[in-house]
Amino acid sequence: MKTTHLSSNPILRTTLVWGGIVGTAVIIVAAVVGGLVAGSAGAWSGVLGALVGILFPAFTAISILIANRWYGSPSYLQIFFGVVMGAWLVKFIVVIVLLLVLMQIEWIVPIVFYISLVVSAVLALTIDLLVIARARIPAVSDTELPTVVADD
Repeated sequence: MKTTHLSSNPILRTTLVWGGIVGTAVIIVAAVVGGLVAGSAGAWSGVLGALVGILFPAFTAISILIANRWYGSPSYLQIFFGVVMGAWLVKFIVVIVLLLVLMQIEWIVPIVFYISLVVSAVLALTIDLLVIARARIPAVSDTELPTVVADD
């Protein structure tokens, strides 16, 4: 396997770092606001909603970083597709099951959970967009030109 650093890896790592920073802030704010609105149940509902909204978008970046480890392999595209789509399917199923389970818990305050989930998910997507918009990647960033002139 050829070890080449892809130009997308630093961007994905940056989104994960900023997502973690903003996610921590959202969790704290959701806990405080949820606590003020509905007591300790509201605080925990806000924390759970914010965690779901921050962690699940991060799984996509993590799956791409994992799949990029096989860059340069003859089967890279198949591995990349399998890892990213597999992670997406697992994430999709886990989100549905998790939401169904969490909504059955008596102490969850649905409106606090929902608002913190939506706010954190929107902020996670905003971070992704800002990082990608500010990235300076040439149009042909991961291409290597031949260094030896071939004889005619």
